[in-house]
Amino acid sequence: MHDETVAIHGAYTPDTTRAVAVPIYQTIAHQFDDAAQAGAVFDLEIPGFHYNRLNNPTNSVLEGRLQTLEGGTGAVVMSSGAAAVNFSILNLASAGDNVVTTPQLYGSTYTLFAHVLPGQGIEVRFAKDDSPASIEALIDGSTKAVFCESVGNPALNVVDLQAVGDLAHSHGVPLIVDNTIATPMYLKPIEHGADVVVESLTKFVGGHGTTLGGAIIDAGRFPWTEHAERFPMFNRPEPAFHGVVYAEQFPEAPYAVRCRTVCLRNAGATLSPFGAFLLLQGLETLAVRLERHESNTRAIAHYLAGDPRVEWLSWLGDRESAYYDLAQRCLNGHCPSIITFGVAGGYEAGIRFFDSVRLFKRLVNMGDAKSLVAHPASTTHRQLSPEALALVGVAPETIRLSVGIEHVDDLIADIDQALSAAL
Repeated sequence: MHDETVAIHGAYTPDTTRAVAVPIYQTIAHQFDDAAQAGAVFDLEIPGFHYNRLNNPTNSVLEGRLQTLEGGTGAVVMSSGAAAVNFSILNLASAGDNVVTTPQLYGSTYTLFAHVLPGQGIEVRFAKDDSPASIEALIDGSTKAVFCESVGNPALNVVDLQAVGDLAHSHGVPLIVDNTIATPMYLKPIEHGADVVVESLTKFVGGHGTTLGGAIIDAGRFPWTEHAERFPMFNRPEPAFHGVVYAEQFPEAPYAVRCRTVCLRNAGATLSPFGAFLLLQGLETLAVRLERHESNTRAIAHYLAGDPRVEWLSWLGDRESAYYDLAQRCLNGHCPSIITFGVAGGYEAGIRFFDSVRLFKRLVNMGDAKSLVAHPASTTHRQLSPEALALVGVAPETIRLSVGIEHVDDLIADIDQALSAAL
């Protein structure tokens, strides 16, 4: 089936009630047939639901659709995108290990990597840029993964996933890709060499600013058994879950199964069934929303490009962008609905623009049906030093627009009056 159809019908067959909409299984646990069946479910010998911190029928439909859309072999949903990023690392790294990342990251991801994981003994090494050579220079025998955002937020860089994946694999480590901005409708990182895909479902997938959620999708093809010494957690009996050897017992999706049974089970960042239901509603309309998002983005970008009150402009439909050719190839000619630009007048002018919008909503989300605006230097990335801001691609005057699906003339009118107020 095509992606648009999978997003609506995938991974669900009506039960005896014949409900067309996916039901909300708002329950904590599921009854066992007997002791033998209970033991088999707990030991993962047979599929089944038992305690909803690990799995739930509503959540499983969402997982199935995301797994199919991304081209993976297993998926796990959780309570937020931040939880997904955190689990993506903790599932394969521990004290004494390191992870190499591109520097262009969402603010919370940067904070996790720069300050939180090091406190747990996991070093995160920031490459000087997103080039394969800069990343490769930091990989050593203790590296457990390479991490990047397929499209950086808010830097709007595009990573050459095939090149980075090839070099990661040459060193025996997997590539983890956050695909939040691109979404699987525009880019499928697994087709370009990714081994694990992370998504914040809060953004474009949910699309209505109502529900936090995150997901991890396992490509199912990293050769964990060939690197048993580097990844003992997949090749030796797991003491945290009945001595399971994930690479042997679950060869199709060992990463996803371990993430569910160790990370999610013991940390408890579980997505509620109602949250999964709301995210399923958003996923059903993702394809058609993206069309309007993109057409509005192109119109607004062309407007900003001709406005002398704008000092610089960055969006992935710009033929002058250093990432244009790569974006065209990886995103199949599409451009995400994120625009960054600098208001002439620097930091203070950026603040005045931010304070003056009327239709755009001042908040730190993106991918909403509503148009949103952020001033990263004073919000999402305010905890960063000037040097760190430069590293992640945020200038003092940067404005980030997440373009929604309203009438574009109304959006341009709001931008025009806010620019006038800023100057």
